[in-house]
Amino acid sequence: MALLGKLFDKNEWEIKKARKIVEKINALEPEVRKMSFFEMKAYIQSLKGRIQDPKELDQYLPKVFAIVREVARRTIGLRHFDVQLIGGIVLHQGKIAEMKTGEGKTLVATLPVVLNSLMDRNIHMVTVNDYLAKRDAMWMGPIYLALGLRVGVIHTTGKSYEVVWKNPELAERGLAENYCVWPEDFTDEFLPDELKVKKAVEAFEVDLIEVTKKEAYRCDVTYGTNSEFGFDYLRDNLVLYLEDKVQNGHFYAIVDEVDSILIDEARTPLIISGPSKQNAAVYKQFYQIAKRLEKDKHFKLDEEHRTVILTDEGIEYVEKLLGVDNLYDPANVNSIFHLINSLKAIHLFKKDVDYIVHNGQVLIVDEFTGRVLPGRRYSGGLHQAIEAKEGVPIKEESITYATITYQNYFRMYEKLAGMTGTAKTEEEEFKAIYGLEVVVIPTHKPMIRVDRDDLVYRTAEEKYRAIVEEIKRRHEKGQPVLVGTTSIEKSEKLSEMLKREKIPHQVLNAKYHEREAQIIALAGQKGAVTIATNMAGRGTDIKLGPGVKELGGLLVIGTERHESRRIDNQLRGRSGRQGDPGESIFYLSLEDDLLRIFGADQIRKIMDVVKIEPGQPIYHPLLTKLIEQVQKKVEGINFSIRKFLLELDSVLDTQRRAIYGYRDYILSSGVDAFIEEAIEHFVESRLEEFCTKAECNMEALRDSLAVVRDYVSLGDKVMSRDELKEELVRQLKMAYEEKKKEFSEEFDYVARFIVLRVIDENWRQYLEEVEHVKESVRLRSYGQKDPVLEFKRETYLMFNEMMSRIYELAVSYLLNLRRVDNRAEEESKKELARVTTIHEEFKLVSEEKPTSGKRPKLKLKRS
Repeated sequence: MALLGKLFDKNEWEIKKARKIVEKINALEPEVRKMSFFEMKAYIQSLKGRIQDPKELDQYLPKVFAIVREVARRTIGLRHFDVQLIGGIVLHQGKIAEMKTGEGKTLVATLPVVLNSLMDRNIHMVTVNDYLAKRDAMWMGPIYLALGLRVGVIHTTGKSYEVVWKNPELAERGLAENYCVWPEDFTDEFLPDELKVKKAVEAFEVDLIEVTKKEAYRCDVTYGTNSEFGFDYLRDNLVLYLEDKVQNGHFYAIVDEVDSILIDEARTPLIISGPSKQNAAVYKQFYQIAKRLEKDKHFKLDEEHRTVILTDEGIEYVEKLLGVDNLYDPANVNSIFHLINSLKAIHLFKKDVDYIVHNGQVLIVDEFTGRVLPGRRYSGGLHQAIEAKEGVPIKEESITYATITYQNYFRMYEKLAGMTGTAKTEEEEFKAIYGLEVVVIPTHKPMIRVDRDDLVYRTAEEKYRAIVEEIKRRHEKGQPVLVGTTSIEKSEKLSEMLKREKIPHQVLNAKYHEREAQIIALAGQKGAVTIATNMAGRGTDIKLGPGVKELGGLLVIGTERHESRRIDNQLRGRSGRQGDPGESIFYLSLEDDLLRIFGADQIRKIMDVVKIEPGQPIYHPLLTKLIEQVQKKVEGINFSIRKFLLELDSVLDTQRRAIYGYRDYILSSGVDAFIEEAIEHFVESRLEEFCTKAECNMEALRDSLAVVRDYVSLGDKVMSRDELKEELVRQLKMAYEEKKKEFSEEFDYVARFIVLRVIDENWRQYLEEVEHVKESVRLRSYGQKDPVLEFKRETYLMFNEMMSRIYELAVSYLLNLRRVDNRAEEESKKELARVTTIHEEFKLVSEEKPTSGKRPKLKLKRS
């Protein structure tokens, strides 16, 4: 309790500090009201680019916030509440603002965006889907445009846009004459009459024009999804030309629905991949084998951690079926992976819960939002195992070309902030991983929603009958009902039951974001019944229709508890916005996954003791707390999974930055410095292997230098180890300089292309090998070994080996470069085109192409 009190006090202290700044902002309002659009724009533009230290921004905060509020009032008809100003202050400070649903988070973000744009560096506004990115950019666009800021939008389809005035001439007139959209009674010189308001609405309309992605990133603020920002970073580090890079640094990001993106999505890393050559028949073969294995006899399931472990009897049985002596022999390692994946596909991944089958394809369903995730596939052969199970065409397994976790991507930003309605329950994780504090912002109006105790039934059937009866009763009196389910399958089941009762309703399976928003926006109308899978339609306000407040507002029904309290709070939060009345109830059963796996026995005993009749629920505040304790336990497990993933990727992150650092240096400065380093390393590695301080095995040393034997001559002179190194380095550097002269102006392009290809291909192979190491180190915990330390040790050695290989290949390829004769020219061109196309096939470069640069004729010749 003392700790809770301390946290509460700290939150209050943060709010009190922010309120003092709000007083300064409000004191400036009379002065700012008298400013014209042009004066406000001139003030912002005069500061832009002058500020070098981000700390200097604080002194300009009150006036900038006051200007943004006034511009918002005139252009889009919204004036920031005081609590929204507090939210803006918290975001500017690089913290998470927890603001309840309907408190206007989208408008809040405009305040820190304009203030931080004074640094003249690109700001990223991160949203959960393309629809919200476009909507928010266009909705808030007039505020930015009126102040002279540019607004870009990146889209997961590859298209990018810039927000512009729909009617530039009318907009310029509106700005010149200080039109104002705000129609309420404000006694100032800009008070508009009805006609002026109408003109203002037309004047400040915006549109989207298509631009290159690079151009969208050159705007002051760029709106886009978390995945697209991450993938653009990976693609930028696979380009062959510096001008193909689209992002321009990671200065400041504001993440909307921050809990969804930085926690829920963070369990799966971003991966750019291409196809491999694995035969589809293999997956079918192992699916047939897996079907023959019996649970608890041949294998054991751990539903809590979603793992499968073969028993000794199971291992012997599989060895017999495959005709091998030892399943765990290194030669059979792939067989184990295929078998485990097939067992997971059969027993742990459920159709219409974890995935759906649509048009002959297995499509993943997001476990937190219920959305179908087109284009995403389970890695490591699991997706293929599910395809074999469902009898649909099996697509090739993928090879990883680049990967990063969301945690490590977002930790790259110099300043990170976020906003959501539900973050406090995950504050420990936000602080531990991202260094982000959570500040709970007070609501504009008091919250009066009634949250009922959970109702727990013995069976799922009893629960669903009770839900339908409750919906029917509320619908008859006209009260709107929003029902949250945890899967598509359960949504459809409930929908069928409502159809039988002839209750009209809408079902949201969240396949189309725009339709989601339209349906969810109408969920508060009189008599509306809406079924939503988890939090489909998140980011869209539910406003109550006429007469609904008198009926008790929106009723939210949860059909079961989610494994995270936060997701339940999101569902509850759809009701009771802006001081509206509302109600929430959760209906549970002992057959629900959460209770079945973690707590059903305790509750069943209570039911038996108090002799609960069939069809009757049990409910009590203590029972609700018991269920929350179960959720806390699962949250802890999921946090451990994400933390483990992060610890492994953090080891890779240092290596990834080294590789990407080499690429950036080569793209911007050429290959000379890299090749000098490569020559030094190449020579040193050979001497380490074949020389001691006293003497060298000259015969073995000469053999090891076969790849560059045309360019070095050791002769018969006896030299010390240091003299030998100096002589070899001198000869190789001289040979490199000769090669540069031979190719003259073509050399830089040729050398850069070859070295980047060597780096990329070896990094790709390394990532593939690392995936196998990840799988193996997990098992070492059973042998009392720390898997993270084991991973660090192995990848350190592997990375050094890879770098040695890169250095050797780069040196030998460049020194053995030859011009081609006319007969081989066409073949050489085809080879170069084929290698370059690898990047384009897997979307590894942006849509922009270099406008100039000769493609040289080259051929690699190995001695």
